[in-house]
This record gives sequence, C-alpha cells and structure tokens, in this order.
Amino acid sequence: MDFIIKIFSDSLYFTGPILLCTLGGLFAYKANMINIGLEGMMLFGGFISALILFFTHSWIIAFIAAILLAILLGLLFSYFGVTKKANFIITGFAINLLAIAVGKYVLAALGSIDINVISDVTRQMAAIDLGIIGEIPVIGPIINKQSFLTYFSFILIFICQFVLFNTKFGTYVRVVGESEEAAKSIGISINKIKYLAVIIGALLCAFAGYNVAINQLASYTPDITAGTGFIAIAAIYCGAGNPKNSSLYAILFGLSRSLAVNLSLRIGTIAGLLEMIPYIMIIIVLTVVGIIRKRKTLYRGFLHE
Repeated sequence: MDFIIKIFSDSLYFTGPILLCTLGGLFAYKANMINIGLEGMMLFGGFISALILFFTHSWIIAFIAAILLAILLGLLFSYFGVTKKANFIITGFAINLLAIAVGKYVLAALGSIDINVISDVTRQMAAIDLGIIGEIPVIGPIINKQSFLTYFSFILIFICQFVLFNTKFGTYVRVVGESEEAAKSIGISINKIKYLAVIIGALLCAFAGYNVAINQLASYTPDITAGTGFIAIAAIYCGAGNPKNSSLYAILFGLSRSLAVNLSLRIGTIAGLLEMIPYIMIIIVLTVVGIIRKRKTLYRGFLHE
C-alpha cells in the first residue's frame, strides 16, 4: 500500500510542471500558434531563478526575476513569430537551444556543473504541510507535502477553463485562433492578442521551471526539464486544446513518469528500460488519439455522403 501511495504522491510531484507548461501552451494553441519553445522557457525560468537565488538568497527576488525573463522571452518569441512572421517551430527551437547554451555558458563561467540552492527556505517551500488534511487516510499522504506551485497548477485548470470560455479575453483568443478575418472584422487587435497569449504561456512555463529548480530539486542543471515542455505539447494536442482534457493527459503523463521512477528504484536491473515508460506512453497515446480523430473525420464525411 505504501508503494502505491508513493506512486500517486510522486505523480502529483511530476504532474505539476507538466500542467503549468500545458496550460501555458494552451493560450498560444487557442490563438492558432504552436509554441515549441515551452521547454526553453521553462529551462530559462529554472536557470534565472536558481542563479538569482544563489547570489541574493531571496526567493522573492528570484521569483520576480523569473517573471521578468518570462515576459522578455514571450516578447522575443512574439516579435519574431507574430510581427516578423517567422516560422513558429524554428523560433521555438531557437529559444530551446538558447536556453541550453546560456545555462552551460554560465555554469562554465562559474566553474560548476550545477547551481545548488538548497537551504532551509527551499526545503520548506518544497513540502507544504497541510496539517489535518494530510492526516486523512490514503488521500492525505498523497496530496500532503507538495510545493505551492504544484497545488496552484491544479487550481489553474479551472482558472484557465474560466478565462478561455467565460471572459472577453478568452473569447478574443478563440476568435483569433479560429478566424483572423472574423477577428479583424469586429476590431480585435490580432497581434496584441497573440502577444498576450504567448506571454501568459511564457509566464506559466517560467513558474514550472522555478518549481523544478527551486522547490523540487533546489538545483539547476541544463537537463532539469527532462523534456517536460515537449510532453506538455503532446498533452495539448491529445486534449485538442481543451484545458480540462489536456490536463487529464498531463496528469496521465505525470503518473507514467512516477511509475517509471518508482519501478526503477525497486527493480534496478532494468532501470534504463523503465525510464522509457513516459515516452512510450506518449507515443502510444498520440497514435491512438490520431487514429480516433481520423476515424471520426472519415465517419462524419461518410454521413455527409
């Protein structure tokens, strides 16, 4: 029983960053953009927060730095992708590569292989005690002692659902994504909406990077994201851009990552193979979703005939 509880508890741990990236990427997706740079934006968020915390010893300043850099990255992506009409995929990959390069350069300059920020503050932020809620049988141990941003990521599902489908901004984002001509005809500033959609995504990715680097690992290395941004893109695609559906896939991928880690610890002889579980799961899910959508399309066509 303890092993099962550990798997589900760790699944929340792994799902938090995936959810933040997924929900962030949804806004660009709804505005008819593919933000391949989710991974790089998350990596930049983890890098700058760890670097600032290392020198200032203030998590607040580190968090503000992550926010400011996220806004800058959102503006950078939007300038090239929206204003200059550059290819979104190439722009996104450029940000991903830049994030890795900058991180490695700074680590080399510091003469270190990582930026270690472990302290009493980061320990407290990594595991928030829910008090009496944490004592509830089975459920308590699963949800207790997670980071604030992990809890926030699940609340964010409902916030994003509300914003996208019950606010003027959300309506504008969806109109721009569905028909730019229609958006123009009713006076919507297309570029402004796209800029805001990308910046919101960049902010949530930076929060994910902060969560991993500060709250979870208390350390930065150029590989801390472990493909989380790309997993988020898969979740967005599988959920067809719907916040609730995409979040369910993000949770599924988080659970698969937890299974891989915990089984690897228990069965060390095939640890390398078990660590492939999350990525195999993504391939299977993407394939099944693709087949289902194709059949639905053909079936609708058949009915029209």
